[in-house]
Amino acid sequence: MKSNAVAWAALVVSSAALVSSSGLIRPLPAAPKITPEGQKAAHALSEAFGSVAEFAKPSVVQISVEKKGGVPNLGRGNRRMPMPGPNGNGIDPKDLEEMFKRFFGPDGPARPEKQQFGTPRLGGVGSGFVYDDRGHIVTNNHVVENSGKITVTFYDGVEATATLVGTDPQTDVAVIKVEKTGYRPLPKGSSGKLKVGELVMAVGSPYSLDQSVTTGIVSATDRNELELNGRNSYESFIQTDAAINPGNSGGPLVNMDGLVIGINSAIMTGGRGNDGVGFAIPIDLASTVADNLIKNGKVKRSRVGLALEPLAPVMARQLGLDPKVKGVVVGNVLKGSPADKAGLKAGDVITGFNGAPIVNLPSFRLTVASSESGRDIALSYWRDGKEHSTTIVPAPAEQVVFEQERAVEEKPEVKKAETPKAEISDFGLEVQTLTPELAGQFGHDKGSKGLLVSEVKPGGPAAEAGLEPGQVITKVVKDKKVQTVTSLKDFQSMTSNADEVALYVEVAPNRGRFVTLSKTKK
Repeated sequence: MKSNAVAWAALVVSSAALVSSSGLIRPLPAAPKITPEGQKAAHALSEAFGSVAEFAKPSVVQISVEKKGGVPNLGRGNRRMPMPGPNGNGIDPKDLEEMFKRFFGPDGPARPEKQQFGTPRLGGVGSGFVYDDRGHIVTNNHVVENSGKITVTFYDGVEATATLVGTDPQTDVAVIKVEKTGYRPLPKGSSGKLKVGELVMAVGSPYSLDQSVTTGIVSATDRNELELNGRNSYESFIQTDAAINPGNSGGPLVNMDGLVIGINSAIMTGGRGNDGVGFAIPIDLASTVADNLIKNGKVKRSRVGLALEPLAPVMARQLGLDPKVKGVVVGNVLKGSPADKAGLKAGDVITGFNGAPIVNLPSFRLTVASSESGRDIALSYWRDGKEHSTTIVPAPAEQVVFEQERAVEEKPEVKKAETPKAEISDFGLEVQTLTPELAGQFGHDKGSKGLLVSEVKPGGPAAEAGLEPGQVITKVVKDKKVQTVTSLKDFQSMTSNADEVALYVEVAPNRGRFVTLSKTKK
């Protein structure tokens, strides 16, 4: 009996130890284990965010839009970029509905409402901010495009009807105006001075929840190869992980001084909401556009008449340059344009403009477009392995127009024609002599010179480079110089003993690109 009592006592002690070791009766800390210095810093940061939000919110508005007619281009499903699937074959619709998208309103696509005047009205909600003391409000173009009635709701609940001042689809910036001018404009900062890692705050109306703020950092700057507004757009996005969701479009991205440094515009996502990758239009670009819209109702831009391509390392090597050289390659020069008058030619590599180095093609296009028309600007370039300099005078964009921009481009059906042909088997293509009839048939100028691509071998070097039947090869880089293709015989001679060849391929009048083909390894 005594031994049983001892056993029970041992069991009780063991159970108590087990309970104690599992933490069930372990005392909990009375407060977070943070040093006084850490607590002070945390409180200071919290107070800073609160102060910025309190300062910025009175200048931020909610924009409600009623749209007439057919389904508008509100973004969800209409403004997106494909996301590579697991096999690199594009987006899987079952897994990822969209990647890049514009967002507008709580439920993405516009929803039909009650009909008036026999026309369905569609609506959505976005954001914006007071730009000046004259009633101008800046937002995104995709928020107010195709708009009927625009209603602005201020932070205190006051509503006002707005009129559209102007839009610029190429940057996705728009300006609207209200008569009420008693609300404080949001002061502008300088997006050009932004550094990766800076704290920022996004303010707007996600899912119609007005006066919402989220915080994060600047993840990257100068994201200018997204083509969210189309191939000929002007982009230089700020990337941020501050939560941006449908309805935030047009709202400000502010720094810790309460200054607007960007306009929230787009997100990258595998679903509907924020995945921590948002994009804002830098205020330096947006304010230039907004000022133009307010003053002129449109944006005045400059052009120089160049068809350009990025400078890839392999192309730099073909042209006798260091593969590390940064710049852009001239593909074509519009006759009579500022570039033509400056003496530029196809194959030139432009490395400097107005005293600044060229980083990439999108930034160069933006710099040229923003330059003053009629003013002499220094330009540096490489030709035949030598560096040159010249002066170029940009002209108003409407005066420098390539032919294919004047007409709708139609891709004709490829038809065989009985002219001399040659198979360039090492590079996976067949070419034939170009006649005026063939040139016209495939949408090129009838006076075009070169060789018509009549066939492209699937899986070959030409196919991998994106060549298609109906395109025209007009130039070849030979001996580090750009040379005009004059005949089948010359082309065969230029390519027969080459392991790698750089070609200029015209896809439409005055529009083409340089491609580099590498011989198939056997």
